[in-house]
Amino acid sequence: MSSSIEGPVAGSQRRRGCVVSATEGWKGAVKEEGTKLTTSITAPTVEAALKEIPEAAAAGADIIELRLDLYADFKPQEHLATLIQACQDQAKVPCIVTYRPVWEGGKYDGGEAQRLGALRYAAVLGARYVDVEFKAATVFFAAPGMVPETTAIIVSSHNYEATPGAAELVELANAMWDAGADIVKIATTATDVADCRNLFALLAARRGPTVALAMGERGVMTRILSGKYGGYLTFGAMGAGRESAPGQPTIGELRNMYRLASMGPKTKVYGVIGNPVAQSKSPAIHNAAFAQLGTDAVYVPLLVDDMERFLEAYDDPDFAGFSVTIPHKGAALAGADHVDPVAQEIGAVNTLVRSADSGELTGYNTDWEAAIGAIEEALRGKDGSGAPKPLTGKTVVVIGAGGAGRGLVFGALERGAAEVVVCNRSIERAEQLAAEVGERCRAATLADLAGGQVTGDVLANTTSVGMVPEVDASPVPAEVAGSFAVVFDAVYNPLETKLLREAVAGGAAPASGVDMFVGQAARQFELFTGVKEAPRQLMKDVVLGSLDPAKR
Repeated sequence: MSSSIEGPVAGSQRRRGCVVSATEGWKGAVKEEGTKLTTSITAPTVEAALKEIPEAAAAGADIIELRLDLYADFKPQEHLATLIQACQDQAKVPCIVTYRPVWEGGKYDGGEAQRLGALRYAAVLGARYVDVEFKAATVFFAAPGMVPETTAIIVSSHNYEATPGAAELVELANAMWDAGADIVKIATTATDVADCRNLFALLAARRGPTVALAMGERGVMTRILSGKYGGYLTFGAMGAGRESAPGQPTIGELRNMYRLASMGPKTKVYGVIGNPVAQSKSPAIHNAAFAQLGTDAVYVPLLVDDMERFLEAYDDPDFAGFSVTIPHKGAALAGADHVDPVAQEIGAVNTLVRSADSGELTGYNTDWEAAIGAIEEALRGKDGSGAPKPLTGKTVVVIGAGGAGRGLVFGALERGAAEVVVCNRSIERAEQLAAEVGERCRAATLADLAGGQVTGDVLANTTSVGMVPEVDASPVPAEVAGSFAVVFDAVYNPLETKLLREAVAGGAAPASGVDMFVGQAARQFELFTGVKEAPRQLMKDVVLGSLDPAKR
């Protein structure tokens, strides 16, 4: 969106030391010209902050926030001019000056007069933006002396406990405009991913430049989709572990992977639904594929607790499709309006695609073909036969009775396996799956497998055991892993899991979860976009490139 917003549009406000009528407006108009990528300098000292400023500019920040309250040795008269000049004159990036008090989640615990005086001094020194908490706005604007029109006042509010409803957020924003804001910033805490829709509604109803963000992992979507919904700015960390608030992606991720600058109102939203979901490489590969094809779409991580609530909250044509992972594949089956026959037979859905015409969701399962394909390639390499159906007559042992396990059981039998044994921590779930499948499938416990009572040709782990960060875990002892001809692990991060490493040491051929992951994702991409062939090699290269080399 690129409209010029000239100050508040209703009532009269105390601003810049005087009352300005709504019809008069503020002549130093704050223009909405695409969402600005902002990063906070969270260094512990002024000296360290001065070193980070050029780093932030080089990383691609459009705006730099100076968090004065975090610099232990900060003195306004001594340091403020130097900090602002380092941003705006040397790094050539405008800055927001923020001096957050303890009562608003910051570190400053001194007097209010001194704090607000420092903010007014920052404006006099030429800071492009000054952040004033809503609770302090009346006192700030009532103070004598004019604030230069070259400085935009961000009036901010932070809720560290919850996200109010959309109507309450709009009411709060209106009060902030009436207090004298040039830009309104509202940050809440997402206790459920459905809370994000309230921030999107706030942006849709905005009277002027607005920042609307939800903190925490369940609110990540608001930070990424600010570009779609017209947020004035969004925050990105300079690197992992350097976040100024929970849930911030990095500058590089927002600029490069999510392509923040190219988003607009027509951008379609896709995402991966799971819990946990932070370790997923799906956003990296799908966004890379969208970029290569020039598709106006973005793919985001979605930490979902309640699948039914999520689908109800985002029953929206702009939310065009989802990948579904642990533990929601069964709930996705129940939530789909239509289900592909194969997915129905498997009893699990890992892909939801929304019809552009009806808005209804169709569920698919792309896991099984990808997993079976990886196993068959490993079998062919092991015996050198080149058989079209190398699983014929084989016994396949599957660890896990969840959605991925169900898909693999179905696929193994479909491709000719003589028998499938389902091993699960809970024997009841394994028995239930075996009963559903029929006579060529039986159940066992993980203890049976570990004790050598279960044997076979192929071992397939479909659980998350061994995934980052639990890289030293394996679902079976080393001697069990090495007793199979082929061992498949659905875990792809790390690339070489402990299970695969011990299997190879025992003489087994490995089947990597990367091949399954790329295969199922490529098919999802084809279902999402309608293209005949996804860029599979690109997707695989992205996955391999994104894995921590130390954990490959």
